[in-house]
Amino acid sequence: MPSFLVVDAAPETLAAAREAAGARTEVRAAASLGEGLEMLRGRKWDAVLLSLDFEAADLALVSRLAESGVQPNSVVLTSSRPTMQAMVESSRLGVLGLIATPVNADELAALLREVFAGEDVVPLPPADAPADDEETAIGASPPMLEVFRMVGRVAGSAATVLVLGQSGTGKELVARALHRNSPRSSGPFVAINCAAIPENLLESELFGHEKGAFTGAIARKVGRFERAHGGTLFLDEIGDMSLPLQSKILRALQEREIERVGGEGRIPVDVRVVAATHRDLRSAIAEGAFREDLYFRLAVVTLNLPRLADRGTDLDLLIRFFVARYAVRYGRPLRGVSRTVMDLLQRHPWPGNVRELKNVLERAVLLARGPVLLPEHLPLDQLRSHTGAPAPENASPLPGYAPEMSMEQVEALHIREVLRLVRGHLGRASEVLGFHRNTLTRKIREYGLEDAVRA
Repeated sequence: MPSFLVVDAAPETLAAAREAAGARTEVRAAASLGEGLEMLRGRKWDAVLLSLDFEAADLALVSRLAESGVQPNSVVLTSSRPTMQAMVESSRLGVLGLIATPVNADELAALLREVFAGEDVVPLPPADAPADDEETAIGASPPMLEVFRMVGRVAGSAATVLVLGQSGTGKELVARALHRNSPRSSGPFVAINCAAIPENLLESELFGHEKGAFTGAIARKVGRFERAHGGTLFLDEIGDMSLPLQSKILRALQEREIERVGGEGRIPVDVRVVAATHRDLRSAIAEGAFREDLYFRLAVVTLNLPRLADRGTDLDLLIRFFVARYAVRYGRPLRGVSRTVMDLLQRHPWPGNVRELKNVLERAVLLARGPVLLPEHLPLDQLRSHTGAPAPENASPLPGYAPEMSMEQVEALHIREVLRLVRGHLGRASEVLGFHRNTLTRKIREYGLEDAVRA
């Protein structure tokens, strides 16, 4: 049974703590700071509530408790006069939270879920990779395994590779893997996003320029082709390049030499080119927007990266992998992901692919304090903003909703919808709604929603 020590002299705080912790948690109370410190020395507690209103209690006490084995991520602080500085300092110390008195039971319950969330938790893999390693591509789905096989077959050659895929699917990761596993791995890997640089500057970025070549050219500049000599040049979003620049890229690939802007001499370059785009180059060729001869020069080998939505069980694998990585990077004590979080992430279509998933999980890990990643750590508004299909004009965000309904009717409707989403599982529903399970049970009884609860 989980244990919870409440070090607070106010009887109403103890009452709120008992409601928040629930019947399956052992709740003990200490009416003075001295008594509380004695009880902390006597045994290990799963969670501790500590009032900063005691005369000798301050944030430095949290650090001293940590030296005695009380982990800050198991501590909730309360204060009758919370300040911004105290909030910032308590967050820096890694406590679960600082809340104002009188304590709101639901607010406290939301914090305690980070400690007591024991049901339906998906464990994390060992975080044995460096926390700052950004070059790891993982996956077990058939389309990703085919990509890995192709990389293994062509990495050792000098062939030009064209990588196709939506934004965020990992095109640069593939390019780096090709370079890292090639005979050129000791040479430079130089990347440039052709869509991110204004057209009038892109030629100079690629080929360099001589001093005085144009207004503002106050010194000679070495371009990306020269910088990549002996290594790999990654031309990302090459489908956004203008036709005149395409012809110059083609010439550089064919003749293996370049000319700086404003220069007269030819400069030999030994570069392997990997290009990438999210555009349909065949359609661009038909529209006259992309050179067919350049396409065939680039597409000696073509790799197609699947959307995250098409990678099946890779999503679960990636969620656990990134959460473990970010937990190490940011020093969070996470050991698992709530099954409700996994369900919510599975329902999202991920239009931004792996890049979007990484951003969502990095933010979630930053907000987590306890051992389990919970729904309140997710940007739920962002996840719910993509339904996978456009909603009809004036469509209700909730089935059966009407503006004429009272707040109680809307709440009942929303609770029923959440229960449907989690298949009647009370624990998961309380996580999504932000209610303590006891509060949710009471509301289900009040609104007559017993039929929506799993037996």
